Amino acid sequence: MNVVELLFLGTGTSAGVPMIGCHCEICTSADPHDKRNRPSVVISNGQTRVLVDTTPELRIQCLTHGVDRINAVVYTHAHADHIMGLDDVRRFNAILQGPLDVWADGKTHQALKRCFGYAFQEPRPEMKVFRPHLVPRLIEGTFEIGPMKWQPIPLLHGDMPILGFRIGKLAYCTDVSEIPESSFGLLEDLDVLVLDALQPQKHTTHFSLEEAIEAARRIAARQTLFTHIAHRMAHEPTNRSLPESMKLAFDGQRVEARL
Repeated sequence: MNVVELLFLGTGTSAGVPMIGCHCEICTSADPHDKRNRPSVVISNGQTRVLVDTTPELRIQCLTHGVDRINAVVYTHAHADHIMGLDDVRRFNAILQGPLDVWADGKTHQALKRCFGYAFQEPRPEMKVFRPHLVPRLIEGTFEIGPMKWQPIPLLHGDMPILGFRIGKLAYCTDVSEIPESSFGLLEDLDVLVLDALQPQKHTTHFSLEEAIEAARRIAARQTLFTHIAHRMAHEPTNRSLPESMKLAFDGQRVEARL
């Protein structure tokens, strides 16, 4: 197949929406598009499915959206909202009856092994259904998972270097406050761009909506979907205010791009 599909498992912030203890208009909204789990996606081509980040809601996300199998995990960075569901991938080990590759940069692998060291050890036979069985793969440049070639995109999340990814004419760039000048060349001629847009107000570690729109205009993808959305932006009213080719993403949304 010459198409890559992206499924949004979560489009919210590290606190999720609704937030604990908040009773604002958006946290109490009846619109299901305003219910946002922590940010993660599944990127697929044919029978190859790759999970990007493992949020604390991973089990619920997979049950909700029918994700019964993955072939690998890829990480953008090691913040808690992106890694703390890692133990749940043991179900995919059981379904595949084998280990899963985990792709990340060096600092992310260090954090994963501090938190989940047991998951990167060969489990005893009697423990295989109770523990993840993961094989670390270091991202040092372009890499391949099945028929998909993954191009890492260096990004900044505050002062923390993290990774976005380009697969064919799709790019996924969450948790961004700055796109280095050298990375814009990796984002040309996209069908779909997924980009961080936290809130209308400026933030130290994320694009504001205005900053995200400015970056999206420069990149000029055919379609831009904003993610990592806080409780300050209601789905429908915000979408009505956006340029025609730009929209807020929502949990469960599926989009396709050319591979």
